[in-house]
Amino acid sequence: MTVDEHLHASPGGNRTRPIEADETPTVDLGDDVKAVVVTTLGLQARAETIDAATPLLGSLPELDSMAVLELIVAVEQRFRIRIEDEDVSGDIFQTLGTLTAFVAGKLADS
Repeated sequence: MTVDEHLHASPGGNRTRPIEADETPTVDLGDDVKAVVVTTLGLQARAETIDAATPLLGSLPELDSMAVLELIVAVEQRFRIRIEDEDVSGDIFQTLGTLTAFVAGKLADS
């Protein structure tokens, strides 16, 4: 298994896929971001309880420093955006909603 496959493989075998060049994210960007978070962190069993207000950093034991890096890579690949080091702060990982807003801003800038 390659590093990319390892980062994006879920226990159930589902993986998020990158958005194609001629494809836009779904109408509900929050669902797309949630899917990346759930898949990357292996939260399938709790997926239905996760919404925009769900705290992430400091509340999900699965989201440790290594998982943050994996999540950044997964978000970059799924949404075909570039997240610079200076973009990364705890603020964007406060809740699923703040992460979604960050992704929306990056998509608007691209």
